[in-house]
Amino acid sequence: MDVRHRNNVSITGNPDGPTVVLAHGFGCDQNMWRLTVPALERDYRVVLFDYVGSGRADPAAWSEQRYAGLEGYAQDVVDICTELDLRGATFVGHSVSAMVGALAVRRAPERIGALVMVAPSPRYIDDADYRGGFSAEDIDELLVSLESNYLGWSATMAPVIMGNADRPELGDELTNSFCATDPQMARVFARATFLSDHREELRRINVPTLVLESAEDVIAPREVGAFVQRNVPGATLVTLDATGHCPHMSAPEATNEALTAFLAGLR
Repeated sequence: MDVRHRNNVSITGNPDGPTVVLAHGFGCDQNMWRLTVPALERDYRVVLFDYVGSGRADPAAWSEQRYAGLEGYAQDVVDICTELDLRGATFVGHSVSAMVGALAVRRAPERIGALVMVAPSPRYIDDADYRGGFSAEDIDELLVSLESNYLGWSATMAPVIMGNADRPELGDELTNSFCATDPQMARVFARATFLSDHREELRRINVPTLVLESAEDVIAPREVGAFVQRNVPGATLVTLDATGHCPHMSAPEATNEALTAFLAGLR
């Protein structure tokens, strides 16, 4: 198996610097990090990739059985880290990739030495005293809409997820990214994402962890960021002056400042 081809792995930056792995969220691809890479590539070796079913990853490698849960995506990460023989890399995961990173740390602790969780959510559905931001009915409706008319769902939901209604070009970019994803593969990834519950995984994270949240985010509200910070041992929480679920796109300066400060503290 050619992992680099399978996941469309690309490497840039300083080949002699510490390694930072950037992982995209649902419906996205590595291009969503283009405003982050310039802030890293002078001092760090930057690894980007696409999950199977996203971007320019090899669609022939996709398997519904493998990717029906986040563990399959975590194995992609472990495979990439093993192929590149990474040691102590920092994994930066956006949205669902934050929890994928948590799973990957447990599977390959020698490969990942630090974790940055950008707009994470260990569970999207409210549960007793936990607020994930959605009721079970909300998620059922979201998935039914996605599965019945994926392109229509993308056009409606992407601007809501992105926020920043005064900057419609951001919502348009996310819409286009969603629409470029195969609907069948997107359906499986959506269910793996929005029906997941990895709250217990947070307590198992044993590497330095930075949690970045937006001041306003309809997908991962502030209560979720606080929950993640409380449950990850020693985690640092930074609330960015940002709106929406993709602060690395809508507020790249603030996101990059927090990220590079954390990375500098690891050196």
